[in-house]
Amino acid sequence: MKKSHREASGTIKRHPDGFGFLITDSIEDPDVYIPRHEMKGVMSNDRVRVTVEREKGGDRFRGAVIEVTKRAVTRAMGAYHETSPGKGVLLDKSFAWGEDLHVSCPPDIGAKTGQLVVVQVEHYPDSPRGFSGRVIAVIGDAADPMNDSIRMLHAHQIPQEFSKATMREMESFPDEVTERDFKGRRDLRTLPIITIDGKTAKDFDDAVYAEATRDGFHLIVAIADVSHYVKPGTALDQDAYERGTSTYFPNFVAPMLPEKLSNELCSLKPKVPRLALVADMKLDFQGELVASEFYEGVIQSAARVTYGQAQEVVDKNTPDEIRHVEKNILCCADLAKLLMAKRFREGSLDLDLPETEVELDETGMPVDIFRSERLFAHRLIEELMLMANVAVARFFRERNIPSLNRIHEEPAVEAIGNFDAFLRAFGYKQKMSGGHLQKKISKALEFFKGHPKEHILNMLALRSLAQAKYSPENVGHFGLGFADYVHFTSPIRRYPDLIIHRLLKGLRIPVGDLDSAGVVLSACEQRSVKAERQIKSIKKARFLGTHIGEEFEGIISSVTRFGLFVLLRQFDVDGLIRVEELGGDRFDFDEEKLRLVGRKSGMAYEIGDPIQVVVAKADIEAGQIDFVLPGNTYTARADAERPKRKGPDRAVDKAKPAFSKRGPGKNDSRGVRRSRFSQPRRAR
Repeated sequence: MKKSHREASGTIKRHPDGFGFLITDSIEDPDVYIPRHEMKGVMSNDRVRVTVEREKGGDRFRGAVIEVTKRAVTRAMGAYHETSPGKGVLLDKSFAWGEDLHVSCPPDIGAKTGQLVVVQVEHYPDSPRGFSGRVIAVIGDAADPMNDSIRMLHAHQIPQEFSKATMREMESFPDEVTERDFKGRRDLRTLPIITIDGKTAKDFDDAVYAEATRDGFHLIVAIADVSHYVKPGTALDQDAYERGTSTYFPNFVAPMLPEKLSNELCSLKPKVPRLALVADMKLDFQGELVASEFYEGVIQSAARVTYGQAQEVVDKNTPDEIRHVEKNILCCADLAKLLMAKRFREGSLDLDLPETEVELDETGMPVDIFRSERLFAHRLIEELMLMANVAVARFFRERNIPSLNRIHEEPAVEAIGNFDAFLRAFGYKQKMSGGHLQKKISKALEFFKGHPKEHILNMLALRSLAQAKYSPENVGHFGLGFADYVHFTSPIRRYPDLIIHRLLKGLRIPVGDLDSAGVVLSACEQRSVKAERQIKSIKKARFLGTHIGEEFEGIISSVTRFGLFVLLRQFDVDGLIRVEELGGDRFDFDEEKLRLVGRKSGMAYEIGDPIQVVVAKADIEAGQIDFVLPGNTYTARADAERPKRKGPDRAVDKAKPAFSKRGPGKNDSRGVRRSRFSQPRRAR
């Protein structure tokens, strides 16, 4: 800030002690300290306008709140404490509100003390009526694992029920596709086209067929024609847009579309006719797209193939029940190998991280948590979907049709510098700066292939990248190395794909509307990602909560000033060993080598080191796990005595501020300012 006194806008963060700091909208501006007496009525994450002035004799900026321009909290969730019949309170345990929330509870809801409730906020802390609202739903007992999913949907404000208007519209749809729907469509029902999905999948978006030709390959990717049913301006369309995407939890899904469409009428089920939007492509033997056309079709899947079955075909052990589509699968595999090799050769990053699988019993309790290693069959279907997405994007560009691109910008210089520091700490000598960045990252990851640190480095590389998003402005996709890319292949579960389908059918959408949709739908995607990540953290905490006191072998996945994050080898779960639990020694953080070193003993802890840990504590509500070293007495303090850290599967994100080269109040490696007023790390 050049001037000594001015106005600024941004987002407030409220400290438990009552003061706050403003993260300004301008990335060049430092954080602004907001004194406690200026925070009356202001809650964490509220949008505000403030006056700002430089403090005398220093370089810190101090602000006074002019107004709250947008409230972050419109609905709140917490444990209900009855104070009198029909009235209660939600306690401000996180200190994010500044005061407790007083609520009324209608007789038909009948919340009881200790139950988790959802409250519609009606008046805020600066109102003469005080911070108050009314209970609109009871989730139930927080200790019941069956309530985890519902709690996460409420916490992230993800819609759960479809509107009455939508359900009335659904009544007009037939139970099955009829001959009347085939008019004007190309009939592909005799084609041995197939779906390849997970065993538990119910919504089949895409079907594939490939054949070798004299000049290369003929590839058909048929996508469920959701746009035939979901029309702009309908209640169904509005509900889908508000969700933006389906949200997937272990053994639970909050669908973007009602199940009559997502699991039935649109789903490309085997042996029944289905409407599809078809990408029909010709490729040469180098994997180059030679020609493409897009049309409305009707298909009939010849088989519902699982990834496991497809892998058996690739491994020359075809199951009898899918022998009739063996030729198609093998040809798809040949084409996928060609496309994958071409993509990596041209600079696409190979960050093939396995997914965390959480297995639940019928009560919702996790019985196992592990890394689900990906088969070639997974990559097979992904490569064909990538090709279809690229073909559609090129079609739009060549015809100057504004579309909603899936873009991925180059990572920030500081983020790559941080990743470079990790690599140097691991013994890798070549720098990331200069030249073709994708190829440099790929070369570094290839160097550690098969190394015990491979998985951790893949995670660190992924965390170094920017988040992909939707935008009408096409800047390409850095991670994939594509100049043109859209999402076309999953309209049952992603609204951006539905927009692309409408564009292919000739609907023209103004760039301004596409820009707005890009912002909204990118936010919806991140909302679901955060909810999915948090539910896994909660399930992990529930799981290790049954293993308190047990010893496990792990590997250090992140080193920070306040402790070590350790990833278990037996289960895909990580947790924190706080620095004060490392023994009687005092430890210094070596920023260059990213390690903790004991002052007296010289004992060093580094990323990638194997380590034995004991499960000391599992905080189910926060989804956090604490470890200690074997033989240590756990010195856990009450949760209220130390600030919460972020979820345990965000270890890399948490580590980044610890080795940021920039001073307090500047940007960390994710482009988010750290405040000089935040709670000291050592307090954890």
